[in-house]
Amino acid sequence: MPEPMAEASAILDLPLYRRLLIMAAVVLASTLYATTLLVASTLLPQMQGSFAATADEIAWTTTFNILATAIVTPMTGWLVARFGRRRVMVWSVATFTIATYLCGQAESLETIVLWRIVQGGAGAPVVPLANATVLDSFPRRRAGLVSSIFGMTVVLGPVIGPALGGVLAETYNWRWAFYMIVPAGALATIGLRLALPSDQPGTKVPLDWIGFLALSTAIASVQLVLSRGQRLDWYEAPEIILETCIAALAFYLFLAHSLTASRPFLNLRLLLDRNYALGLLLVFIYGMVNFTPIVLLPSLLQQHAGYPDSIIGLIVGYRGIGGTIGFVCTLLIGRWDPRIGLTLGFGLLVLSGMWLMSLDLNVNVDVLLMNAALQGIGVGIIWVPLTVMAFATLDSRNLAEAMALFHLLRNIGSSLFISLSVAEIVRSTAMNYSRMTEMITPYNELLSVPGLMGGWTTGTLQGLARLGKEIDRQAAMIGYVNAFGLYTAASGIAILLALLARRMRRAAG
Repeated sequence: MPEPMAEASAILDLPLYRRLLIMAAVVLASTLYATTLLVASTLLPQMQGSFAATADEIAWTTTFNILATAIVTPMTGWLVARFGRRRVMVWSVATFTIATYLCGQAESLETIVLWRIVQGGAGAPVVPLANATVLDSFPRRRAGLVSSIFGMTVVLGPVIGPALGGVLAETYNWRWAFYMIVPAGALATIGLRLALPSDQPGTKVPLDWIGFLALSTAIASVQLVLSRGQRLDWYEAPEIILETCIAALAFYLFLAHSLTASRPFLNLRLLLDRNYALGLLLVFIYGMVNFTPIVLLPSLLQQHAGYPDSIIGLIVGYRGIGGTIGFVCTLLIGRWDPRIGLTLGFGLLVLSGMWLMSLDLNVNVDVLLMNAALQGIGVGIIWVPLTVMAFATLDSRNLAEAMALFHLLRNIGSSLFISLSVAEIVRSTAMNYSRMTEMITPYNELLSVPGLMGGWTTGTLQGLARLGKEIDRQAAMIGYVNAFGLYTAASGIAILLALLARRMRRAAG
């Protein structure tokens, strides 16, 4: 398909000011989409009360949004070949903006779920196409600089969304967290329409329906398992077993068809590029470790450490500040071998994870702020060398398709690791609570030692209730420490994978 190469050449032929306008428009569009990824998690309690829904029902607003994103993302390459990059970008952002406004207008659970599906599906091509457009807008020797500018949206968007959306929801109501995106979405739509060059005539590229439906079924089934597994006690439920079998069968069908079809939905031969294959593994891990602390820390600090929402928002904000510092650092290390930047970035995440594993429920807010900033610096440093390493040796004609798969795996990694971390917290909390309460018995002579129990008592019902609550807090803390251990281990594995990348010429970075 020659269209992506032709469109890339058309962008490079534009004057510098026009290419800068293109960058501003696509960065704004991708920031808006990234902002909505986690903003709904902040709004769930208010939305649940507004729609009189159960916790399981309101969770569908997030589950179906992720499903729609995961299904449409792999179609990005086909959409560009069929309709052209500008049409896809403009219509995606416009539809996403309208759906976001209608999310705020929703009056029933069914309506909000419907518009969240449209929002996720319409916005799915935005980030991979924005990333590809940014790389195409400047010569390859500037890839490190432009990737650092674009990468700020990947990190800062999910930080800005929950923080600002939470403030608006607390001040007004949850609807304003969606309304705040609409004006910027309209501005991004107009900017893309005016700045991007006209599309080349589209070609009637046939869609590989077998590959598309098989991959969509596999992704949807995996997302359902991850989203509902914890509520249904995983493989104790027939639904989870059925969805796992469907996912495995569909993925096998997708692999078998893709390896034998003449024009498959996704070109698996791209995996023959060593750096791109390693880049997919690394961006999968990057997705795992990027959002997990943002999701886990607020619940730990609010429910068990007694921190107010304002302090939690400040901690999330410091992670954004750290991300900005990390991207500034990439301007200095951008000419180094990408393996050095990846090792440094993931190394900082290992240090932050080990630091989190040493915390207790009496942790000082200054420690949390410094740890959040360290996480942000590590995440900010990783993105540029990761993007440069993964795409430097790929043919530009495959950039849109390769970028779609790249961001698809990042999203799947986030969903997978958050689910695994929450499952580990629940499992460890229950197990440790059971073991610790076994020690609270009249036959335990240690409990009668003077001074050992401190302010706790087992002589009254109120005393037992307070003691049980404290045991629950400590058991939960053990579960969170174990989850932070998984985060640390994943970051360490990424360092080993980064060292396997092929050395590249300096011009490529």
